[in-house]
Amino acid sequence: MSLITTPNLADPDAAYAALLAAHKGLSEAESQALNARLVLVLMNHVGTGVFEEALALAKSAG
Repeated sequence: MSLITTPNLADPDAAYAALLAAHKGLSEAESQALNARLVLVLMNHVGTGVFEEALALAKSAG
């Protein structure tokens, strides 16, 4: 399986709103911890190969 780089969310605005809502009321440290946990959960879901592709893409975009 390879990284999907084309839009792949049925409702990206709703997904973004859900992400923002998950952070509502959290301190900066709690928000960073939530992001770290989310990344780890998604890493596990997509597996090593796709994660490495995503990491390389994210690093090159910054």
